[in-house]
Amino acid sequence: MTETSLQNKTADYSKWIRRMGSDSRMLSTHVSLLTALFVLWQQSGFTNPFTVSRKKLMAFSRIASIATYHKCIRELDTFGYIRYQPSYHPIKGSLIWWPLLSGEPPDQKAVPGNPA
Repeated sequence: MTETSLQNKTADYSKWIRRMGSDSRMLSTHVSLLTALFVLWQQSGFTNPFTVSRKKLMAFSRIASIATYHKCIRELDTFGYIRYQPSYHPIKGSLIWWPLLSGEPPDQKAVPGNPA
């Protein structure tokens, strides 16, 4: 991977974090989980989609509760920050896509009660 390509990926990550900062639905656990997803995406060679495991994501994000993890990853998917396809296989990981690579903002109408 070229240095320019790596800089572009880092710039994308910065955009996502800024976008999350202006999104009132986001909590620190969402940002932490997105950061963990970025680390695993980097380790996978920036492939889209890439595989993840709940165990690794919880360790990297410092989320201790399985219920909180599932809530946050589902909300990141619902809010449009990622696309998540769970795997119920004990060895195969779940798949994650970065839909924001196109630069479009996440869907702000994805949550009931959100007036946007």
